[in-house]
Amino acid sequence: MKKIISLALALCALPAMAQYEADTENGVVSLAGRDGFSWSTQDNNFVFKPYLLVQTAANFNYYDDEGLDAAYNQDNVANSGFAIPYAVLGFTGKAFGIVTYNLSLNAAASGGALLQQAWADVNLRPQFGIRIGKFKTPFSHAYLTTLGETLFPNLPLSLTSSVILPYSLNAVSPHIGTGFDLGVEFHGLLNGKWGYQAGIFNGTGAAVNSATKTFSDDWHIPSLLYCARFTFQPKGVMPATQSNPRQLNLDKMLIGVSASINVESENESTNDFRAGAEFAWLKNRLYLGAEVYFMHVGFTKRQKIDKSYDYMGGYVQAGYFVTDRLQGALRYDLMDRNGLDKGGVLNMPAIGFNYFFKGANLKLQAMYQYMGRFGHDTQLDRDNDDLGLAMHSGTIQLQYTF
Repeated sequence: MKKIISLALALCALPAMAQYEADTENGVVSLAGRDGFSWSTQDNNFVFKPYLLVQTAANFNYYDDEGLDAAYNQDNVANSGFAIPYAVLGFTGKAFGIVTYNLSLNAAASGGALLQQAWADVNLRPQFGIRIGKFKTPFSHAYLTTLGETLFPNLPLSLTSSVILPYSLNAVSPHIGTGFDLGVEFHGLLNGKWGYQAGIFNGTGAAVNSATKTFSDDWHIPSLLYCARFTFQPKGVMPATQSNPRQLNLDKMLIGVSASINVESENESTNDFRAGAEFAWLKNRLYLGAEVYFMHVGFTKRQKIDKSYDYMGGYVQAGYFVTDRLQGALRYDLMDRNGLDKGGVLNMPAIGFNYFFKGANLKLQAMYQYMGRFGHDTQLDRDNDDLGLAMHSGTIQLQYTF
């Protein structure tokens, strides 16, 4: 057993991660600039490094009346109180000099989502690697950011909230974000700047760890999630961070595009096509990020529905370290949740801050978000568009990482 003075040094000894930054490879906790411990062989061909993330949050959510009469006795305040969004325990490392691996459990989840990640990555060379297991699908800068280093405690609602369909499916309505899934991915970094990721996944999301798919009745191919992402990083690999006080002297930029098709998703009822474009820039104390994404939902022949529906969303956000420990944050989130064929857009501005406690690996986050609506044809459309979403929401979250 050997104590490594710096976690960053230990992981930087791994082979090139192509699309992935070595010090954030586990996707949960950044190890950049941290002292700690790991176990490794003398030649560093085998490394084992544990990590932990715990988040405890206080939430307040106020919902609109949606035009209901007071006699309905609707509770405007709901889904409020204390929560543990994540309690992740995991380990990462390398083996045989070319294989990197990661496994993490989220004790705050249930069912199949308990297993947050489980993957192995064979890095044959910087230009080519193969990853298999359960990990983040190559879509959306917001999801691909290291979990413990997001600018806000909550992801943009335009990614996480389900869209509104005028038909009832045998499963939940789809949402634009794809998140974690089981599959295989090929990835690489060409000339130190051009990155690619192409993968095939189950398309069933983080809560399913078994093989449940079949062949498409319409297209006669496996009913899986097919996706690809291409990035340009002109100043070298950009770390997957939006807030890290240990990295205040970076100048990195990322421009990316991605697309996917989830064949006969939602219990074989729809084919969901997604496309997105992303931008991120780290310049010393400043972080800027922006995304726009599109989803086309088409019903399968067995549904006997001739119509298809299109949805769009996107956000811009910025963070700035006012001091070495205090970061201010702004975000403006937009979503056409009821489809491009109907009028009306949700706009969700948010403001917050992050405070990093020196020498303790503690991060305090706070945010307030307002949900507005504009452009709807009728008051009923306006009321239906934000069903299940809070008009006023506030979150205070304390995070500890190891």
